[in-house]
Amino acid sequence: MTETRTPPLWKTRQVLLSSRPLSWINTAFPFAAAYVVTTGRVDALLVVGTLFFLIPYNLLMYGINDVFDYESDLRNPRKGGVEGAMLDPGLHRTVLVSGIVTALPLLVAMLVFAGAEHPSSWFVLAVSLFAVAAYSVPGLRFKERPIVDSITSSTHFVSPAVYGLAVAGAVVTPGLLALLAAFFLWGMASHAFGAVQDVVPDREGGIASIATALGAARTVRLAITFWALAGVLMLFTGWPGLLASVLAVPYILAAWPFRSVTDERAETANAGWKRFLWLNFLTGFLVTMLLIAWVMLGPF
Repeated sequence: MTETRTPPLWKTRQVLLSSRPLSWINTAFPFAAAYVVTTGRVDALLVVGTLFFLIPYNLLMYGINDVFDYESDLRNPRKGGVEGAMLDPGLHRTVLVSGIVTALPLLVAMLVFAGAEHPSSWFVLAVSLFAVAAYSVPGLRFKERPIVDSITSSTHFVSPAVYGLAVAGAVVTPGLLALLAAFFLWGMASHAFGAVQDVVPDREGGIASIATALGAARTVRLAITFWALAGVLMLFTGWPGLLASVLAVPYILAAWPFRSVTDERAETANAGWKRFLWLNFLTGFLVTMLLIAWVMLGPF
């Protein structure tokens, strides 16, 4: 049956698709885990912050991207589902306004609940929001600056965790730095590998990326290297964090078959990318188990 495009249900569905529902947990969980493990409590800031990083944050990040990437998305067969909405131009304003309207009240509440006790958290939140906008908005478009694109994308996922640590007043230790560095390398690897499947449409659309600059095969190998380094860094987080080093292995295995993929066949890496998306759920579960062990056995 053909879907009837009648508001508000159709508009709501398109707005939600633009926020990448499969990725909601990737930003909400790092904040919540960092905050709870550091403070040991469930409070208003945890609830509000988790809600913000769950939906509005992703709606801002991906919605802005879908609006300003509309022309290139027309040539991308992946768009129009869970990997990204193919937004009707008439919905561009709706998506942007929805992101701002849903984010602002929660941001205000977060600042109120956080208070002035940890001013560094304000800076982290500002950097996080800047990265969200800078990735796609005209005039900045960090997504079209090779290497910078992967750094910015990783910031999108690591900054919620850093904010959670900062606002909770976490003590910076070598183990914590190793964990954050590993997380950042994981984020860079994930972005780089995800960019491989879009080499052809990005080049046709005149969009630069780490994959269009390095080529498909070299980008896949770089992603594998970053995941491997992330696993090594986890060995320096102490017990039981070092157990997480093995979590890099499934990602490496998912990307390995594409280490020699040609630019012309780069779209075949989408099969590995789909496995990556589901691996995140398994990894999230195992990380949760490790966090429980962390609470029971003590800090890294």
